[in-house]
Amino acid sequence: MLSPKKVKHRKMMKGNLKGKAYRGSELSFGDYGLKAIEPHWLTSRQIEAGRIAITRFVKRGGKVWIRVFPDKPITRKPAETRMGSGKGNPEFWVAVIKPGRIIYEMEGVTPEVAEEALRLASYKMPFATKIVKREEQK
Repeated sequence: MLSPKKVKHRKMMKGNLKGKAYRGSELSFGDYGLKAIEPHWLTSRQIEAGRIAITRFVKRGGKVWIRVFPDKPITRKPAETRMGSGKGNPEFWVAVIKPGRIIYEMEGVTPEVAEEALRLASYKMPFATKIVKREEQK
């Protein structure tokens, strides 16, 4: 699963999910993409599950790009721990997804195969998505 090799700070504040994505909101590499419609945190496990769903369906055909990277650590305190005594330890990594962000891109496959593969990946996402094509983007 994806995670940073090294980070400047081990723990990070929660932040907010207001606004929409301006960067990463257009297709850059492939002809088909999966675009987020809602804001959410996307864990490294969910990113990997979507990638596996796409690659299994296309059966070594085409090329897939993952356009998001989980660089935000999420901390958890142990179960049955009293309140206070600081922030918990980092447990997993998430990517902050805002509406309009492209998550996956594909090329080198037929439109039907690309749409079905991205549809299968969208089931793995914890938010609403839509499939975009290069022609629609202009």
